[in-house]
Amino acid sequence: MAIRSFKDKQPKIGESVFIDDSAVVIGDVTLGDDVSIWPTTVLRGDVESITIGDGTNVQDGSVLHVTHAGKYTAQGHPLKIGKGVTIGHRAVVHACTVGDYCLIGIGAIIMDGAVLEDYVMLGAGALVPPGKRLESGYLYVGAPAKQARPLKESEKEFLEYSSRQYIQLKNEYLKTRD
Repeated sequence: MAIRSFKDKQPKIGESVFIDDSAVVIGDVTLGDDVSIWPTTVLRGDVESITIGDGTNVQDGSVLHVTHAGKYTAQGHPLKIGKGVTIGHRAVVHACTVGDYCLIGIGAIIMDGAVLEDYVMLGAGALVPPGKRLESGYLYVGAPAKQARPLKESEKEFLEYSSRQYIQLKNEYLKTRD
């Protein structure tokens, strides 16, 4: 695994965290406890901070990045991800805020300044435009992402289940490490 500092900012890694050997974590990145970072994932906290809450999993090939402060983004945009979030394979999560127990579908893209409230399910391939807010308790699909319907109770339960399952899986991977 490549865990690298950038401009004197060193990633902070919580307890019982799994980072695959092919993943890259750079700069001002804070990973909570029980986080899992899967193969070929990139977390680049080079021009702003990335914070990932306890029990979140970031699946294979995902890219998490931030936006710098400058002429067009006066204050920049950090990336804040809550606890128990599942980020599907090849998702791009850029300079936004994701609440607790969200699921970001395979290949979804979330742009700068967007906000996903708690318990949001974002469908595979969805695109969340800059600054858009997704309301808690709904499924969103499409490009641009649109509210499709309220989540069923079983789907809300699945959001928490997904996090627990990935915690168990990363624990199995941690046991195989030397």
